[in-house]
Amino acid sequence: MTLIANILIGFVALLHIGFLILEMFLWDHPVGRKTFKMTSEYSKASASLAANQGLYNGFLAAGLIWGLVTGDFATKAFFLICVLIAGTYGGFTAKRSILYMQALPGLLGLIFLYLSR
Repeated sequence: MTLIANILIGFVALLHIGFLILEMFLWDHPVGRKTFKMTSEYSKASASLAANQGLYNGFLAAGLIWGLVTGDFATKAFFLICVLIAGTYGGFTAKRSILYMQALPGLLGLIFLYLSR
């Protein structure tokens, strides 16, 4: 169970590194505009907000990686709970797909983390 939990946590961390790249560096780029179905005007106007959001996703990834490196249960659990809360909030306030792309992987990681105890 520990191996599965760690694989899921690594996957969630990689997802958040991907979110960081999309939001901080590709938001006002054709890739970002296509991914988020935005006009050029909208992506330009919202780029600084997206970059801030990307930074937070980077912090989540860093915390998960920290938990993997140290093996600390509490660190892993804390950051997975943060991912779950952020994904749930985003899924209900911004876009439903966030529930599946962010909250669900975080929840699966958390479940397997607790099963591995």
